[in-house]
Amino acid sequence: MFPVKQPWLCKALGCYDCCIRCLGAVPYASLLATLLCYIGVALFCGGGHEALSGTRTLVEIHFARELQDYTVLADFIKYFQYVIYGLASFFFLYGLLLLAEGFYTTSAVKQTFGEFRSTRFGRCLSLTFIILTCVLAVIWLVVFGFTAIPVFFFFNTASSCHKINILAETTVFQHGRVCMDPRMYGFLPLSASPGTVCGTTLANICKTQEFYMTYDLYIVAFVGAGITLLALFLYVVATTYNYAVLRFLGRKGIRC
Repeated sequence: MFPVKQPWLCKALGCYDCCIRCLGAVPYASLLATLLCYIGVALFCGGGHEALSGTRTLVEIHFARELQDYTVLADFIKYFQYVIYGLASFFFLYGLLLLAEGFYTTSAVKQTFGEFRSTRFGRCLSLTFIILTCVLAVIWLVVFGFTAIPVFFFFNTASSCHKINILAETTVFQHGRVCMDPRMYGFLPLSASPGTVCGTTLANICKTQEFYMTYDLYIVAFVGAGITLLALFLYVVATTYNYAVLRFLGRKGIRC
């Protein structure tokens, strides 16, 4: 094997071993998971908040004339936007906690800090984070599934508009029979009027800036939810591995 050349700065300062120990103490998996978590939550919260506002605008203008027809939807949008604020704060703090826990377990496993030793309380704390992160991942999997519903609705609407534009160029079929009804997706009550939008009216809705902006924002929120879910799974893998190593060393009687 060829000798490994030391970095010139570490070699000049005579602290090569110290640099290697410090780099070995960095929880790269937890650090990557934290970055992915923050990026995903930012996309989900930012895109979801603005997409909900755009949805209310579209419903008010095109799908419901009376206020009582979309009161439930408007209340849901308002309260869920507050939930988004809470989610952003929660994931910011929880990500910091998991990153700190990653530094703790990695340092214990690597035996980096000399007299630093993992304790039974520390191992129990790591196990608690593993359980909480698994529960949170399952909950977020449900959120990820629900995020796909508006994306599916807007995709179907855009496909219907494309079909209308094609049929409008022919006289074989009546493009007025192509409709979109948000009541089928549970967005509006069955008593909402007009509820259903068909033909050129629907095609004109698809041409508005609000429609495509809301559609793109829902896609952003969907992607953000997926990235956050990936980050949670990565957290689970990293913390579970470190905890397993700590338990193994503890059974072998090795202080770490």
